[in-house]
Amino acid sequence: MVPRTTNDDDTRPRRALRLAGCAALLAVALTGTAIAVGNVREGGQRPLSSAPAAVTPALLSQGDLEAGVSALQSHLRAQPRDFGGWATLGLAYVEQARTGGDPSRYPAAERALERSLALRPGNDQALAGRAALAAARHDFTAALRDADRALKENPYNERALCARIDALVELGRYPEAARAARLADTRRPGIPVFTRYAYVHELRGDVRTARRVLTRALDSATAPGDVAYVATALGQLAWNEGDHEAALRHYARALAADDAYLPALEGRARAQAARGERAAAIRTAEQVVARAPLPGPLVLLGELYEQRGDRAKAREQYDLVDAWTALARSGGLNPDLDTALAAADHGDERTALRAARAEWERRRTVHTADALAWALHVNGRDAEALPYARRATATGYRNAAFHYHRGMIERALGRAPEARASLGKALELNPGFSAQGAREARAALKSLEAAE
Repeated sequence: MVPRTTNDDDTRPRRALRLAGCAALLAVALTGTAIAVGNVREGGQRPLSSAPAAVTPALLSQGDLEAGVSALQSHLRAQPRDFGGWATLGLAYVEQARTGGDPSRYPAAERALERSLALRPGNDQALAGRAALAAARHDFTAALRDADRALKENPYNERALCARIDALVELGRYPEAARAARLADTRRPGIPVFTRYAYVHELRGDVRTARRVLTRALDSATAPGDVAYVATALGQLAWNEGDHEAALRHYARALAADDAYLPALEGRARAQAARGERAAAIRTAEQVVARAPLPGPLVLLGELYEQRGDRAKAREQYDLVDAWTALARSGGLNPDLDTALAAADHGDERTALRAARAEWERRRTVHTADALAWALHVNGRDAEALPYARRATATGYRNAAFHYHRGMIERALGRAPEARASLGKALELNPGFSAQGAREARAALKSLEAAE
């Protein structure tokens, strides 16, 4: 890996112009989303329910999100004192931001939730919505606080129970997250809780339990949104295990239920790339990026373009990550983890380290440990990086990228036996875990074996 240099005075003006152009393209893409889901859609609306007041968080998750938002907006113009309607609208905006990659929806969500609380102080729906919003913005301390407040009002609020699990996981408090998942399962068993219960087990390396729980959840799913969600989770589990065929089957089932479900499309692109189907992977990744230009898909597409030899198009994708980061911050989202990972591989290594350190101070998870380890590595600080790389792999979570990062750090420190074991583990887990990383892991492993 060769980090990009940003100190060359000759390249700065060109990069600034290119970034400005990319930011404009991103703004156009996201403005298109905002227009489609704004206050009043002037044309092309799908038929709406004749009873918009009946739109609930559960219905929004099962049906057409944009139509549900439009129905809620119409209802609230007629009934502006409906605190429950404002809470549901806030949740819907959070979901739009999450699924469409548009952080500009977060301020709208915040305003709707605050309106609900002004109308009915302390109502659990709005507090649970605030917890979901805080989690979406990566403020997991606030998410935990609001989830706990909501559960004091209503111990059975499903959204709050799930937000609490999410917050504890993302704060690295895994034993507490496991207890929270068990409690949620006794209070509100269902697909949202089942998927989180499975992920808590996956983080501990218990893939068998995670797969069993997700399979049962999929068997019980009937709404298209639920089928797409759970099938994609199973696809991701298979992907992490290197079973690309099974992953593709699960993603196909998800897309059969909802052909626009972006996480399944992104998963399909990654699995296609791992199978060497680069042209198909590029087409699929382009579909994702066209609708949600988020850092993960942008980096994936950039690396696929690089494999094809199109470095200019690859650079456009990496620069769009910078534009997305700026937009995310303006919407109140903390993008440091995304920034750290993308910048470490395709940006400024000093930016990567600043972002990774900032995220580590906020929350200490396996993912932030891995990001900090990798950022330290690309800055040539491998002795500092190794304890974080070890921490990232300590829970048993089967993530090939974590083992790859650890192996490269061990190699840089001259720890050849450990490096061979870590790199071998990465490729054993998932030989196609990354277009760039898998190639570099194989080259490093070959070099280590030749030096024996």
